[in-house]
Amino acid sequence: MAGKLTIQDIARLAGVSKATVSRVLNHKPDVDPTTRERILRIMQEQGFVPSITAAGLAGGRPRIIGVLVPSLIWPFIPEIVQGVAEYIEKSSYELILYSLSYAPGEGNGNGNGNGKNLGDRSAAVDRILDARLTAGLVAITPGPSAKHLTLLHEQGFPVVLIDDQGLPTSAPWVGADNRIGAYQAVRHLISLGHRRIAHIKGPASYQCSQERYQGYCQALTEAGLHPDPTLVMQGDFEIPTGRIAAQTLFARSERPTAIFAANDHMAWGVLEVAENLGLRVPEDVAVVGFDDMPTSVHKRPALTTVSQPFHQMGLRAGELLLGLLESPRHVPLYSGTTSFLKSSFLPSAYNEPMRILLETKLVVRESCGAHQMTPLPNL
Repeated sequence: MAGKLTIQDIARLAGVSKATVSRVLNHKPDVDPTTRERILRIMQEQGFVPSITAAGLAGGRPRIIGVLVPSLIWPFIPEIVQGVAEYIEKSSYELILYSLSYAPGEGNGNGNGNGKNLGDRSAAVDRILDARLTAGLVAITPGPSAKHLTLLHEQGFPVVLIDDQGLPTSAPWVGADNRIGAYQAVRHLISLGHRRIAHIKGPASYQCSQERYQGYCQALTEAGLHPDPTLVMQGDFEIPTGRIAAQTLFARSERPTAIFAANDHMAWGVLEVAENLGLRVPEDVAVVGFDDMPTSVHKRPALTTVSQPFHQMGLRAGELLLGLLESPRHVPLYSGTTSFLKSSFLPSAYNEPMRILLETKLVVRESCGAHQMTPLPNL
Protein backbone atom coordinates (compact mmCIF):
# COMPACT_ATOMS: atom_id res chain seq x y z
CA MET A 1 0.00 0.00 0.00
CA ALA A 2 1.30 3.46 -0.87
CA GLY A 3 1.85 6.00 1.87
CA LYS A 4 1.89 5.61 5.63
CA LEU A 5 -0.52 3.01 6.96
CA THR A 6 -3.11 3.96 9.53
CA ILE A 7 -5.13 1.94 12.02
CA GLN A 8 -8.06 2.20 9.62
CA ASP A 9 -5.96 0.56 6.88
CA ILE A 10 -5.03 -2.32 9.18
CA ALA A 11 -8.66 -2.69 10.27
CA ARG A 12 -9.80 -2.90 6.61
CA LEU A 13 -7.13 -5.47 5.72
CA ALA A 14 -8.03 -7.59 8.76
CA GLY A 15 -11.78 -7.19 8.29
CA VAL A 16 -12.31 -5.75 11.77
CA SER A 17 -13.18 -2.42 13.32
CA LYS A 18 -10.67 0.27 14.28
CA ALA A 19 -11.62 -0.27 17.91
CA THR A 20 -10.56 -3.93 17.67
CA VAL A 21 -7.18 -2.94 16.24
CA SER A 22 -6.81 -0.41 19.05
CA ARG A 23 -7.57 -3.07 21.67
CA VAL A 24 -4.85 -5.26 20.18
CA LEU A 25 -2.36 -2.36 20.22
CA ASN A 26 -3.25 -1.60 23.82
CA HIS A 27 -2.92 -5.24 24.91
CA LYS A 28 -6.56 -5.55 25.94
CA PRO A 29 -7.66 -9.12 26.74
CA ASP A 30 -11.12 -8.94 25.14
CA VAL A 31 -10.02 -9.87 21.60
CA ASP A 32 -10.45 -13.32 20.07
CA PRO A 33 -6.99 -14.99 19.92
CA THR A 34 -7.39 -15.86 16.24
CA THR A 35 -8.37 -12.28 15.41
CA ARG A 36 -5.50 -10.91 17.46
CA GLU A 37 -3.02 -13.16 15.66
CA ARG A 38 -4.37 -12.11 12.26
CA ILE A 39 -4.11 -8.41 13.10
CA LEU A 40 -0.56 -8.77 14.41
CA ARG A 41 0.47 -10.77 11.34
CA ILE A 42 -0.92 -8.11 8.99
CA MET A 43 0.87 -5.37 10.94
CA GLN A 44 4.13 -7.26 10.61
CA GLU A 45 3.65 -7.96 6.90
CA GLN A 46 2.82 -4.33 6.18
CA GLY A 47 5.61 -2.92 8.40
CA PHE A 48 3.01 -1.01 10.37
CA VAL A 49 4.31 1.35 13.08
CA PRO A 50 1.37 2.31 15.33
CA SER A 51 0.75 5.85 16.47
CA ILE A 52 -0.10 5.92 20.15
CA THR A 53 -2.39 8.88 19.51
CA ALA A 54 -4.35 7.16 16.76
CA ALA A 55 -4.54 3.93 18.73
CA GLY A 56 -6.07 5.69 21.69
CA LEU A 57 -8.60 7.65 19.67
CA ALA A 58 -9.66 4.59 17.67
CA GLY A 59 -10.51 2.86 20.92
CA GLY A 60 -12.54 5.83 22.08
CA ARG A 61 -9.97 6.88 24.68
CA PRO A 62 -6.60 8.63 24.38
CA ARG A 63 -3.53 6.76 25.58
CA ILE A 64 -1.42 9.84 26.33
CA ILE A 65 -0.76 11.39 29.74
CA GLY A 66 0.23 15.03 29.76
CA VAL A 67 2.75 16.40 32.23
CA LEU A 68 2.47 20.15 32.73
CA VAL A 69 5.77 21.73 33.78
CA PRO A 70 6.42 25.40 34.52
CA SER A 71 9.89 25.27 32.96
CA LEU A 72 12.22 22.52 31.83
CA ILE A 73 15.25 24.38 33.18
CA TRP A 74 14.16 24.53 36.82
CA PRO A 75 16.51 22.19 38.72
CA PHE A 76 13.92 19.92 40.33
CA ILE A 77 11.73 19.37 37.24
CA PRO A 78 13.77 16.57 35.56
CA GLU A 79 13.79 14.48 38.74
CA ILE A 80 10.03 14.74 39.19
CA VAL A 81 9.35 13.98 35.52
CA GLN A 82 11.68 11.00 35.67
CA GLY A 83 9.64 9.64 38.56
CA VAL A 84 6.36 10.06 36.66
CA ALA A 85 7.85 8.42 33.56
CA GLU A 86 9.28 5.52 35.55
CA TYR A 87 5.82 4.59 36.78
CA ILE A 88 3.86 5.33 33.60
CA GLU A 89 6.22 3.32 31.37
CA LYS A 90 4.92 0.18 33.06
CA SER A 91 1.50 0.87 31.54
CA SER A 92 0.16 1.18 28.00
CA TYR A 93 0.17 4.98 28.26
CA GLU A 94 2.74 7.37 26.82
CA LEU A 95 3.91 10.67 28.26
CA ILE A 96 4.03 14.05 26.62
CA LEU A 97 5.51 17.16 28.27
CA TYR A 98 3.87 20.55 28.05
CA SER A 99 6.09 23.44 29.16
CA LEU A 100 3.82 26.30 30.14
CA SER A 101 5.85 29.42 29.49
CA TYR A 102 5.70 32.25 32.00
CA ALA A 103 5.92 35.94 31.45
CA PRO A 104 8.94 37.84 32.75
CA GLY A 105 8.75 38.29 36.51
CA GLU A 106 6.90 35.03 37.14
CA GLY A 107 8.43 32.03 38.84
CA ASN A 108 7.60 28.92 40.80
CA GLY A 109 6.44 28.20 44.30
CA ASN A 110 8.99 25.57 45.19
CA GLY A 111 11.96 27.76 45.84
CA ASN A 112 13.75 27.25 42.55
CA GLY A 113 12.25 30.00 40.40
CA ASN A 114 12.37 33.73 41.02
CA GLY A 115 9.80 33.68 43.79
CA LYS A 116 7.17 35.85 42.08
CA ASN A 117 3.54 34.80 41.63
CA LEU A 118 2.82 32.07 39.14
CA GLY A 119 0.74 33.13 36.18
CA ASP A 120 -2.63 31.54 35.56
CA ARG A 121 -2.28 29.28 32.52
CA SER A 122 -5.87 28.01 32.42
CA ALA A 123 -6.27 29.03 28.78
CA ALA A 124 -3.12 27.09 27.86
CA VAL A 125 -4.47 24.03 29.69
CA ASP A 126 -7.73 24.31 27.73
CA ARG A 127 -5.84 24.51 24.44
CA ILE A 128 -3.97 21.33 25.33
CA LEU A 129 -7.19 19.50 26.16
CA ASP A 130 -8.97 20.84 23.07
CA ALA A 131 -6.90 18.43 20.98
CA ARG A 132 -8.64 15.53 22.78
CA LEU A 133 -5.42 13.51 22.82
CA THR A 134 -4.78 13.52 26.56
CA ALA A 135 -6.35 11.01 28.95
CA GLY A 136 -5.15 12.74 32.12
CA LEU A 137 -2.80 15.40 33.44
CA VAL A 138 -0.01 15.63 36.01
CA ALA A 139 0.62 19.27 36.87
CA ILE A 140 3.86 20.29 38.62
CA THR A 141 3.60 23.46 40.77
CA PRO A 142 0.61 24.76 38.76
CA GLY A 143 0.13 27.97 40.80
CA PRO A 144 -3.15 29.81 40.12
CA SER A 145 -3.95 27.29 37.37
CA ALA A 146 -4.61 24.78 40.18
CA LYS A 147 -8.11 26.20 40.56
CA HIS A 148 -8.92 25.43 36.94
CA LEU A 149 -7.30 22.00 37.17
CA THR A 150 -9.31 21.28 40.32
CA LEU A 151 -12.49 22.14 38.44
CA LEU A 152 -11.52 19.69 35.72
CA HIS A 153 -10.94 17.04 38.39
CA GLU A 154 -14.29 17.70 40.02
CA GLN A 155 -16.00 17.36 36.66
CA GLY A 156 -14.46 13.96 35.98
CA PHE A 157 -11.19 14.60 34.16
CA PRO A 158 -8.21 12.82 35.81
CA VAL A 159 -5.78 15.35 37.28
CA VAL A 160 -3.00 15.06 39.86
CA LEU A 161 -1.15 18.07 41.28
CA ILE A 162 2.47 17.91 42.42
CA ASP A 163 3.75 20.35 45.03
CA ASP A 164 1.06 22.94 44.47
CA GLN A 165 1.73 25.86 46.81
CA GLY A 166 -1.81 27.12 47.28
CA LEU A 167 -4.29 26.04 49.90
CA PRO A 168 -5.43 22.40 49.59
CA THR A 169 -8.14 21.66 47.04
CA SER A 170 -10.18 18.56 46.25
CA ALA A 171 -7.74 17.51 43.49
CA PRO A 172 -5.33 14.64 44.22
CA TRP A 173 -2.03 16.09 45.43
CA VAL A 174 1.51 14.87 46.12
CA GLY A 175 4.10 16.88 48.01
CA ALA A 176 6.71 16.96 50.76
CA ASP A 177 6.26 17.47 54.49
CA ASN A 178 7.76 20.94 54.71
CA ARG A 179 6.89 21.52 58.36
CA ILE A 180 8.57 18.38 59.65
CA GLY A 181 11.59 18.94 57.39
CA ALA A 182 12.11 22.43 58.84
CA TYR A 183 11.47 21.17 62.36
CA GLN A 184 14.18 18.52 62.01
CA ALA A 185 16.67 21.04 60.61
CA VAL A 186 16.19 23.46 63.50
CA ARG A 187 16.17 20.68 66.10
CA HIS A 188 19.53 19.61 64.69
CA LEU A 189 20.94 23.11 65.15
CA ILE A 190 19.59 23.23 68.70
CA SER A 191 21.20 19.87 69.46
CA LEU A 192 24.53 21.37 68.38
CA GLY A 193 24.17 24.06 71.03
CA HIS A 194 22.72 26.94 69.00
CA ARG A 195 20.16 29.19 70.68
CA ARG A 196 20.10 32.31 68.50
CA ILE A 197 18.83 30.74 65.30
CA ALA A 198 17.65 33.09 62.57
CA HIS A 199 15.24 32.17 59.79
CA ILE A 200 14.93 33.56 56.26
CA LYS A 201 11.38 32.92 55.09
CA GLY A 202 10.11 32.23 51.58
CA PRO A 203 7.32 34.27 49.97
CA ALA A 204 4.35 34.65 52.29
CA SER A 205 1.92 33.60 49.55
CA TYR A 206 3.41 30.10 49.31
CA GLN A 207 2.11 27.35 51.54
CA CYS A 208 5.56 25.77 51.84
CA SER A 209 6.95 29.04 53.24
CA GLN A 210 4.34 29.04 55.98
CA GLU A 211 4.91 25.37 56.77
CA ARG A 212 8.70 25.75 57.00
CA TYR A 213 8.27 28.74 59.31
CA GLN A 214 5.87 26.70 61.45
CA GLY A 215 8.45 23.92 61.73
CA TYR A 216 11.10 26.48 62.75
CA CYS A 217 8.85 27.89 65.49
CA GLN A 218 7.81 24.46 66.72
CA ALA A 219 11.40 23.31 67.17
CA LEU A 220 12.32 26.45 69.12
CA THR A 221 9.22 26.31 71.31
CA GLU A 222 9.68 22.66 72.20
CA ALA A 223 13.25 23.46 73.27
CA GLY A 224 12.01 26.24 75.54
CA LEU A 225 13.24 28.98 73.22
CA HIS A 226 10.94 31.86 72.42
CA PRO A 227 10.93 32.63 68.65
CA ASP A 228 12.49 36.07 68.28
CA PRO A 229 10.75 38.08 65.52
CA THR A 230 13.91 40.17 65.04
CA LEU A 231 15.67 37.02 63.86
CA VAL A 232 13.07 36.30 61.17
CA MET A 233 13.75 37.88 57.78
CA GLN A 234 11.52 37.92 54.71
CA GLY A 235 12.94 36.47 51.51
CA ASP A 236 11.63 35.39 48.11
CA PHE A 237 13.50 32.10 47.54
CA GLU A 238 16.22 33.81 45.49
CA ILE A 239 19.92 34.35 46.18
CA PRO A 240 19.77 38.20 46.39
CA THR A 241 17.28 38.15 49.27
CA GLY A 242 19.50 35.64 51.04
CA ARG A 243 22.33 38.15 50.73
CA ILE A 244 20.21 41.06 51.96
CA ALA A 245 18.91 39.11 54.96
CA ALA A 246 22.41 37.95 55.86
CA GLN A 247 23.81 41.48 55.67
CA THR A 248 21.09 42.69 58.04
CA LEU A 249 21.61 39.84 60.50
CA PHE A 250 25.41 40.08 60.49
CA ALA A 251 25.32 43.86 61.04
CA ARG A 252 23.70 43.44 64.46
CA SER A 253 25.75 43.69 67.60
CA GLU A 254 24.47 40.29 68.68
CA ARG A 255 24.60 38.13 65.59
CA PRO A 256 22.75 34.83 65.27
CA THR A 257 24.97 31.79 65.68
CA ALA A 258 22.96 29.86 63.09
CA ILE A 259 20.73 30.67 60.11
CA PHE A 260 18.06 28.38 58.71
CA ALA A 261 17.11 29.54 55.19
CA ALA A 262 13.82 28.33 53.72
CA ASN A 263 15.60 27.14 50.58
CA ASP A 264 19.08 26.46 49.26
CA HIS A 265 19.23 29.51 47.01
CA MET A 266 18.86 31.91 49.93
CA ALA A 267 21.33 29.83 51.95
CA TRP A 268 23.85 30.26 49.11
CA GLY A 269 23.39 34.02 49.47
CA VAL A 270 24.16 33.73 53.19
CA LEU A 271 27.35 31.77 52.45
CA GLU A 272 28.49 34.46 50.00
CA VAL A 273 27.98 37.30 52.47
CA ALA A 274 29.70 35.39 55.27
CA GLU A 275 32.73 34.84 53.07
CA ASN A 276 32.82 38.49 51.99
CA LEU A 277 32.69 39.65 55.63
CA GLY A 278 35.38 37.21 56.71
CA LEU A 279 33.00 35.15 58.83
CA ARG A 280 33.83 31.48 59.07
CA VAL A 281 31.14 28.86 58.38
CA PRO A 282 30.40 26.99 60.55
CA GLU A 283 32.75 28.33 63.27
CA ASP A 284 31.19 31.82 63.38
CA VAL A 285 27.77 30.97 61.98
CA ALA A 286 26.11 27.70 60.99
CA VAL A 287 23.99 27.66 57.83
CA VAL A 288 21.24 25.23 56.82
CA GLY A 289 19.06 25.30 53.68
CA PHE A 290 16.11 23.41 52.26
CA ASP A 291 15.65 21.47 48.96
CA ASP A 292 19.10 19.86 48.52
CA MET A 293 19.80 21.31 45.08
CA PRO A 294 22.59 19.46 43.20
CA THR A 295 24.98 22.40 43.54
CA SER A 296 24.64 22.53 47.34
CA VAL A 297 27.03 19.63 47.89
CA HIS A 298 29.70 21.53 45.93
CA LYS A 299 29.48 24.75 47.96
CA ARG A 300 32.36 25.51 50.29
CA PRO A 301 31.60 24.50 52.90
CA ALA A 302 29.14 21.95 51.59
CA LEU A 303 25.62 22.98 52.60
CA THR A 304 23.62 21.10 55.20
CA THR A 305 20.07 21.03 53.89
CA VAL A 306 16.73 19.26 53.84
CA SER A 307 16.32 16.94 50.88
CA GLN A 308 12.96 16.83 49.13
CA PRO A 309 11.86 13.50 47.57
CA PHE A 310 11.35 14.89 44.07
CA HIS A 311 11.70 11.53 42.29
CA GLN A 312 9.28 9.91 44.73
CA MET A 313 6.79 12.74 44.15
CA GLY A 314 6.75 11.84 40.46
CA LEU A 315 6.35 8.12 41.15
CA ARG A 316 3.43 8.61 43.49
CA ALA A 317 1.75 11.09 41.17
CA GLY A 318 2.01 8.60 38.30
CA GLU A 319 0.55 5.92 40.55
CA LEU A 320 -2.35 8.17 41.56
CA LEU A 321 -3.16 9.18 38.01
CA LEU A 322 -3.09 5.61 36.69
CA GLY A 323 -5.40 4.65 39.54
CA LEU A 324 -7.88 7.28 38.36
CA LEU A 325 -7.56 6.26 34.71
CA GLU A 326 -8.03 2.56 35.37
CA SER A 327 -10.84 2.92 37.89
CA PRO A 328 -14.25 1.60 36.74
CA ARG A 329 -15.76 5.08 36.77
CA HIS A 330 -16.57 6.79 33.47
CA VAL A 331 -14.10 9.48 32.41
CA PRO A 332 -15.56 11.92 29.87
CA LEU A 333 -13.36 13.19 27.06
CA TYR A 334 -12.65 16.90 27.17
CA SER A 335 -15.29 18.80 25.23
CA GLY A 336 -13.46 22.07 24.69
CA THR A 337 -15.07 23.71 27.72
CA THR A 338 -15.30 22.94 31.41
CA SER A 339 -18.99 22.09 31.11
CA PHE A 340 -18.74 18.40 31.97
CA LEU A 341 -21.71 16.86 33.68
CA LYS A 342 -21.25 16.87 37.44
CA SER A 343 -19.76 13.52 38.41
CA SER A 344 -22.69 12.15 40.40
CA PHE A 345 -21.68 8.70 39.16
CA LEU A 346 -18.27 8.89 40.84
CA PRO A 347 -17.79 6.67 43.89
CA SER A 348 -17.76 8.62 47.17
CA ALA A 349 -14.15 7.61 47.85
CA TYR A 350 -13.09 9.37 44.64
CA ASN A 351 -14.73 12.60 45.77
CA GLU A 352 -12.66 12.69 48.95
CA PRO A 353 -9.37 14.64 48.73
CA MET A 354 -6.36 12.42 48.09
CA ARG A 355 -3.20 13.97 49.54
CA ILE A 356 0.14 12.19 49.78
CA LEU A 357 2.65 13.84 52.09
CA LEU A 358 6.15 12.43 51.62
CA GLU A 359 8.96 12.50 54.16
CA THR A 360 11.94 14.81 53.76
CA LYS A 361 15.47 13.97 54.91
CA LEU A 362 18.03 16.10 56.71
CA VAL A 363 21.35 15.90 54.85
CA VAL A 364 24.14 16.85 57.26
CA ARG A 365 27.23 18.40 55.67
CA GLU A 366 29.94 20.80 56.78
CA SER A 367 28.02 24.10 56.93
CA CYS A 368 26.21 23.28 60.19
CA GLY A 369 29.34 22.30 62.08
CA ALA A 370 28.10 18.89 63.18
CA HIS A 371 31.50 17.38 62.47
CA GLN A 372 33.28 19.98 64.60
CA MET A 373 31.00 20.18 67.64
CA THR A 374 29.98 17.76 70.34
CA PRO A 375 26.19 17.46 70.08
CA LEU A 376 24.23 18.05 73.25
CA PRO A 377 22.06 15.22 74.62
CA ASN A 378 18.68 14.78 72.97
CA LEU A 379 16.29 17.43 74.15
